[in-house]
Amino acid sequence: MLPLSVFITTLNNQQTLERCLKSVAWASEIIVLDSFSTDQTLAIAQRFNARIFQESFKGYGAQKRSAMQKTTHQWVLLLDADEALTEPAAQAIRAVLAKPAAAGYALPRIEQMFWTFAKPATRHNYFLRLIDKSVAEINDDPIHAAPKVRGKVIKLNAPFIHFGERDIATKVGKLNAYSSGLAPGRRARRSAMLLRGPLSFVRHYVFKRQFVNGWAGFIHSVCMAFYDFLKAAKAYERSREQDPSPALNADAQAD
Repeated sequence: MLPLSVFITTLNNQQTLERCLKSVAWASEIIVLDSFSTDQTLAIAQRFNARIFQESFKGYGAQKRSAMQKTTHQWVLLLDADEALTEPAAQAIRAVLAKPAAAGYALPRIEQMFWTFAKPATRHNYFLRLIDKSVAEINDDPIHAAPKVRGKVIKLNAPFIHFGERDIATKVGKLNAYSSGLAPGRRARRSAMLLRGPLSFVRHYVFKRQFVNGWAGFIHSVCMAFYDFLKAAKAYERSREQDPSPALNADAQAD
């Protein structure tokens, strides 16, 4: 089996990091790039013999690139600090490393949905996480920075788990922050504010089969619809700020 480096970026992840590191404790190397955590994150990483580095946060893409550059093996696995491999995923990755047949491998992610987890019948999203770093790079998406590879990508039918959304407030807070980060790169269309929310709800609740997850799936679908609406609305708001109407200028002068 080829050696594997796992790289993880952290900032105050004491609630989830131990679960993450425990799931990859078998790897040849674990790199933790920390943004000066003030909780027990570093102590947890030390218990798993991770190689720890600290750098100020430079953006999602730049931070992950820096972490990947610190790995010493050709094959690397990207995990977020609130994710963990299942045992089937660990077994599948070890089997791949015995004889790789592609430049990268994508795995389905099971999402924590408030008080439960998405059921197997849900259409899970696949994420490229196991990569040959000699033909890989991390993109510069302002929020969802992810690896790309030059070559074939194979999907593994072995899930990993995302423990990121313990309650509705956590999810809504993330979506609000993410939509603000994505707004500067989006075109402002008023039609998007009308259409994207309803279409997003149908896509998640029906086509991604969130209905199998009961009320958790319904709430998740509504939240994702609101997320798509927020992205469109904030892009529109940004366009108005850059080109205020004469009426707005007149109101400002009157004040």
